[in-house]
Amino acid sequence: MNAIYSLFLGLAAATAAPPAPEKLTVETLPAPGPHWVYVLDIAFANENDARVHVFDADSHRRLGQVDAGFYPALALPPDGKTLTVATTYYARGTRGARTDVVEFADRSSLATTGEVVLPAKHLMSIPSYLSMGYSSDAKQLYVSYITPAASFGVIDPQKKRVLSEIDTAGCVLVIPWGQHRVSSICDGGQLMTVTLDATGHETARSRTDKFFDADQDPIFAQGIPAHGGYVFLSFLGQAHEVDLTGAEPRVRAAWSLLSGAADRGWRPGGMQIGAIHQGLGRLFVSMHQGGEGTHKDGGTEIWVFDLKTHQRVARWALNRNQVDPVIAVQVSQDAHPVLFAATDTGNLAVLDALSGQVRHVEKHLGQTPQFLLNP
Repeated sequence: MNAIYSLFLGLAAATAAPPAPEKLTVETLPAPGPHWVYVLDIAFANENDARVHVFDADSHRRLGQVDAGFYPALALPPDGKTLTVATTYYARGTRGARTDVVEFADRSSLATTGEVVLPAKHLMSIPSYLSMGYSSDAKQLYVSYITPAASFGVIDPQKKRVLSEIDTAGCVLVIPWGQHRVSSICDGGQLMTVTLDATGHETARSRTDKFFDADQDPIFAQGIPAHGGYVFLSFLGQAHEVDLTGAEPRVRAAWSLLSGAADRGWRPGGMQIGAIHQGLGRLFVSMHQGGEGTHKDGGTEIWVFDLKTHQRVARWALNRNQVDPVIAVQVSQDAHPVLFAATDTGNLAVLDALSGQVRHVEKHLGQTPQFLLNP
């Protein structure tokens, strides 16, 4: 009996030897490929846990993610090396003391490299290009504020500090352009432009003439970056091109996405409704059939337009390729572009942007992916 007991103790001692300590490492991402995409998932079912997913459409790999708090905004500086998130946190998760912050993450490691604490005014909404943006020289960062009073914060991203707050009563969001100029969309149908000095303080402001009617045909607050400006689409399918290459914004004559009776009842819809390939001059729009109040419905087709002629050059039905309704689109800017299309079921479809052929559908990339950036 004693011998058996001793054997048992010996075996227990042998099997209880501690395992070798685990060594944790951090992988470094390579330089982004032309078909990488940053997918902002606002996690609508648990809104304080948004994520930015990094996805490679060529290898179909999920490369990493960045935590992004509560209703974040996402932007990249001109060199694309720093993922920038403006977000909100609460001390007890969904309650308690509120902290608004801009966080900077290294593109290679996805590790946070710094932050700037903001006034508790950060715009908490569906993200867009106009929620936050950098100046062309990357020396200033502009963050939309709504309390519901409208303004924007001017941040020094290098020294990590707030420079100023600019009141924009009646006008919202930030469209950076020129030498430290920022335009905002006004409820009267104009653009207001504020000019800033190197310290982030206002030196001048002006307004364009009215170019849309917010009561009859409002525009989506999701401007689409174009060569030298932006394109704003209206709920009923009007395209308003804004040229930002001069001393003041210049709004060109509007044109329609719809042509003839066959297009009646079609309209843009979704959260990120369009994307432009700058080199090809092609506009890709998520379109659906619907009536008033359906402007957030996902697109069942992608319509492609030539920005020079304003003619539709392609029309791709998504359900034929088993792609669910699309709520966000983005296009890569290379010579062999792909169109990224996030669906209302959390999938990410990758299409050939020249033919419309579906290359891949990544299932459940996020919970509610609603904004896409191609680095």
